Amino acid sequence: MRKTNLQRLLARRPEGIFVSDFEQGEIGPDLFRKACEFGLEGLVSKRADRPYRAGRCTHWIKVKNRTHPAMWREF
Repeated sequence: MRKTNLQRLLARRPEGIFVSDFEQGEIGPDLFRKACEFGLEGLVSKRADRPYRAGRCTHWIKVKNRTHPAMWREF
């Protein structure tokens, strides 16, 4: 239901922003490369065997695009 709602919301967004269909297998590296090509900051993934829970938790992993300007900020 969340993906359906998200797809409906993103239908009005610019080309290149989309909801990936759920797929089993090793699509992660290819999807990450495309995210970098689109200039995105990175990807957030969830373990497939864990339920969705809002907010931060150990089941969500962010993989950052090290060439994105957000990585160059000094804190």
